[in-house]
Amino acid sequence: MRSIVTLVLVSILVATSFLNAENKSVENQADTAEELGKVKWLRDYDEALSIARKEKKQVLILFQEVPGCSTCRNYGKNVLSNPLMVEAIEEYFVPLAIFNNKGGKDREVLDRYKEPTWNNPVVRIVNSEGKDEVARLAANYSAIGLYQSMDKALKSANISTAAYFKLLGEELRAKKEGSVQETYFKMYCFWSGEGHLGQHEGVLSTEPGFMGGHEVVKVKYDETKVSKEELQAYAAKAQCSKIEKKEGYRVDKDPQYYLKKSSYRYLPLSPVQRTKINSALAIGKDPKYYLSPKQLKWFNEKGKEKKVLYEKPFREAWELKTSTSS
Repeated sequence: MRSIVTLVLVSILVATSFLNAENKSVENQADTAEELGKVKWLRDYDEALSIARKEKKQVLILFQEVPGCSTCRNYGKNVLSNPLMVEAIEEYFVPLAIFNNKGGKDREVLDRYKEPTWNNPVVRIVNSEGKDEVARLAANYSAIGLYQSMDKALKSANISTAAYFKLLGEELRAKKEGSVQETYFKMYCFWSGEGHLGQHEGVLSTEPGFMGGHEVVKVKYDETKVSKEELQAYAAKAQCSKIEKKEGYRVDKDPQYYLKKSSYRYLPLSPVQRTKINSALAIGKDPKYYLSPKQLKWFNEKGKEKKVLYEKPFREAWELKTSTSS
């Protein structure tokens, strides 16, 4: 009898150890899984709703296969690792990851929302009672698709968003819709030209250079936000004129001069943020307006020091993430 009891106790201990190890493995996966990107996800549905009620936020639920297929991994890498996207998710929502290839509590949430198991990424944005705020996002694995769902949910709740979030949308939308156009303007000083032209909505980037013996500014813009005629009108006010013959363009060695000469150059910034901040510095506006809360904290704490955080390899890696996400 004693041997049977001992055997049962041993079996229970082994089973408990196995379950603890499995739970620990799931926790670790939530921290490190490529499919989840860089977002800090909660893993408990009830906890997420509780926090949402307390903080008056919506819950962004990612139904994801972990470990998953290439579609799942690419979603984590190309969408959920964009630094500004990550920050926006964590700032405006309560992030919750539900594994669609697990049982237990994950399966209970899947059943609650009638979500299929072993599926590609699905995103649902719900209120603090668990009800959908916007349409379920499925079969759309682009960054702009997720952004648009987030933007719609925030607007439905009358939540205002910061400039960095709006700039993220401009950049993602232009890339996805293929609406980026390019033009050149000549000016007495291309650095001043960058400052004047970069401030306008729809202008994605500016670059100083030389063409035909003139100092020129190359402008990339979103034609759905600003027309060529509007740009020409802005340029005329800044004493810039359009160049018709576009041959022999050569970039200057000091692009975004005002940014380069400021402490903001140490910050990791998206390409559009760099354009807007360079322009703000040139025309006397406050560049901090375009920073995310995390960027602002970095700037205030270490913006005047060359810390490791701001060294070239880190900055280039960060900008690569923001410039390649689609």
